[in-house]
Amino acid sequence: MQSVILAIDQGTTNTKALLINRQGKIISQGAAALDISYPRPGWVEQSATEIWESVLAAISQCIQRAPPHSILSIGISNQRESVVAWHPDTGEPLAPVITWQCRRTTEQTNQLISDGHEGYVLSATGLPLDPLFPAGKIQWLQSHCDGEKMFTGTIDSWLIWKLTNAQSFKTDLSNASRTQLLNLKSGSWDPDLCALFGVEISTLAAIQDSSSHFGDTRNVPGLPDNIAITSAIGDSHAALFGHAAFEPGDTKATFGTGSSVMMLTSEFKVPTEGMTTTIAWSIDNKISYALEGNILVSASLFPWMAETLGLDGDVETLMDLAHSVDNPGDVVVVPALSGLGAPHWKPTARGIICGLSFSSERAHIAHAAALSMPLQVVDVFDSMKKQSTANPKQIFVDGGPTKNRFLMQYLADLLQETLCIGDAPELSALGAGMLAGLHSGYWDSIEAVKALNRDRQLVTPKMTLDQRSGILDQWHRAVTACISSH
Repeated sequence: MQSVILAIDQGTTNTKALLINRQGKIISQGAAALDISYPRPGWVEQSATEIWESVLAAISQCIQRAPPHSILSIGISNQRESVVAWHPDTGEPLAPVITWQCRRTTEQTNQLISDGHEGYVLSATGLPLDPLFPAGKIQWLQSHCDGEKMFTGTIDSWLIWKLTNAQSFKTDLSNASRTQLLNLKSGSWDPDLCALFGVEISTLAAIQDSSSHFGDTRNVPGLPDNIAITSAIGDSHAALFGHAAFEPGDTKATFGTGSSVMMLTSEFKVPTEGMTTTIAWSIDNKISYALEGNILVSASLFPWMAETLGLDGDVETLMDLAHSVDNPGDVVVVPALSGLGAPHWKPTARGIICGLSFSSERAHIAHAAALSMPLQVVDVFDSMKKQSTANPKQIFVDGGPTKNRFLMQYLADLLQETLCIGDAPELSALGAGMLAGLHSGYWDSIEAVKALNRDRQLVTPKMTLDQRSGILDQWHRAVTACISSH
């Protein structure tokens, strides 16, 4: 019977569970879908109970499909910036989960900006004032559950609490670094930041290394008791680790609902150029930092555009239509359907389609929509290069869209860099599993993790510099128009 690592990846639209062997390969997996609700314009919620049930369902499916095995330890990766509030005695959620997409704290955020606090918050946390981040959401939950005893935390802390049957209330440094309540220099909750946002510090989880002991399973349906939970990490950070991107300058782009572009750095620096600074992970009390740019609308544009163009929401048909023409015919799509993220940070911006003429066809619009995904990554990558002293060494990509060679060729062309496409689509879960195995002794060093065999496809740039410049010039004009019109 082989010993394996159980990795849980709790995402926005589904939860996945994987069993990973000593060669770093997936031997079994399961998944469970999740609902999202939109109770008011700008509000986005999920059920904490349904998230937990999806974890149990994914684990059950994964184990049922697996060959004989023994689980050594558990790793967790999770959707970031989503916040749960629950009663510490009963364990019952006190409100729906406020997800990372929710904009309900816009007014509060704007007031903090007007009061001149953004420079201080950015220098302490590496994050700009924006409704994306959890500090304002936690304050909203505390004020709307007034008088209730409560714990508040990111999804990792909720899952650790549930997996240990209320014995452990903990989070890791990568998730804590996304809350705007952690001082990145000290690596601890900051009383001044908590006071600024109106957050009661006693409701927050204990913080520890991403690869460390978070507790042991107890009374979890389908799992034995006393399996150690030995990693917790935000999903984007976990994908970076899963790529074995361990050297300053190593960069990855994860494509999903939105996109995260992350570059490992050698030290903490206050971000510029519209970037954020974050803690990538922490191992043996050593923190690794990263620059990050968050793109709000990435692959989520495609089903909407496929519906709008009369393709019944079929993304594959949209991509085939896009690929049927050689270029977008001067059409540009700026997908600011829920604002522009990095490097612009314009939450009030809204999407535009420009460059239309009587010669424009549906295929040109489809082509421009597809092109918007790599173009946004290029904007972020260029901003990172302006700030980082490390030269980009390897560009890794992951997520569903990496299977589309048309999109990946455009990305390589516009970046003018060779892309490394990972062989496994579940990079976040793999990264969390590898961190868990590192702490539990499954692998004896980070060098052993790096040495694991990873089959990768390479995509090299082919576009001429003149072609690239023409596309980028049109894009930059369209982005300027998008921002100035709102």
